[in-house]
Amino acid sequence: MVSKYHLENSLIYLDGSDIPRNIVGITDSDELHEFERELLTEAYQVFYNELDDNTVFDEAYFKSLHQRTFESLYDWAGQYRQFNMTKGGSRFCQGAYIESNSRKLFYELEKEDYLKNMHSKTEFIKRLAYFKCELIALHPFYELNGRIIRLFFDMIVRYNNYRYIDYSSITPEDYINASIKCVQFADCTAIEKIIANGLKD
Repeated sequence: MVSKYHLENSLIYLDGSDIPRNIVGITDSDELHEFERELLTEAYQVFYNELDDNTVFDEAYFKSLHQRTFESLYDWAGQYRQFNMTKGGSRFCQGAYIESNSRKLFYELEKEDYLKNMHSKTEFIKRLAYFKCELIALHPFYELNGRIIRLFFDMIVRYNNYRYIDYSSITPEDYINASIKCVQFADCTAIEKIIANGLKD
């Protein structure tokens, strides 16, 4: 069983539930998840259509993915969380340090030209895995971090003329365990292997 999030001093959930308060008033978990899936599917098409030579994969772009995808559902879409968050034995970046750590990470990504036009696929996969692990550990948004992080890096791989990363060969448990290694041990080798297996020309 996947551990649920534990959030300190958070008021974003309906009382006595793990369902986020939302603009449209959905109180059923399955219905809410379906709504989120529909919004994400639409977002993939929108952001893919917008990709061009001028696309910059910076922090503003990353935040815009979350905001524009989910602003019709959540009034906190695109906003970084202020509270602390844990899941199982994993503690994500403390809320007070998300802004500064995010700036540092995206500055590092900028220095690498946002992974545009790298010389080899091997190096591209290695750096993609590193930055993905860093964002997983940062876990900056209130909810929907995993899906937006995937969307962000899928846009980067499409910019570089690869297909979206294919995760169909792994189980959700495999992905979660790889993510745990990122958070608890700063070890991105499992994520790197997943990306290597799923990245197609």
